[in-house]
Amino acid sequence: MHRDKDHDHGNRVVTETGNSPDTTVPIVVYTLYLAGVVTGGLTALIGVVIAYVYRGKGPYWLDEHYRYQIRTFWLALLYFAVSGLLTLVMIGFVTWLLAVVWLVVRCVKGLKGLQEKRVPDNVETWLF
Repeated sequence: MHRDKDHDHGNRVVTETGNSPDTTVPIVVYTLYLAGVVTGGLTALIGVVIAYVYRGKGPYWLDEHYRYQIRTFWLALLYFAVSGLLTLVMIGFVTWLLAVVWLVVRCVKGLKGLQEKRVPDNVETWLF
């Protein structure tokens, strides 16, 4: 199979010729992350393992989704751990809610990027 790729990191434009890759696995990872909110992070742990396994096996724009997912997992772990510590001073409940909103926004942005077959916005950011 022959594939041509054009990468413009500034505009996040990716042009592919040939068969379009299956986006089912990264969709499942984003869904597992969202389910992690109610499973105490168990499904998110499964999701990050999947992201690590599939990273580097697809076109550039899809690999960037796996990188985004891996970063999202580790940042979420940090944010939820800090929120857990902050519950000792009663502000942790607010920061936990903010971390949930942050996670949902990142997952929705990632899913939107997958739907458009492009790199997620702001892969390197600690925010959205």
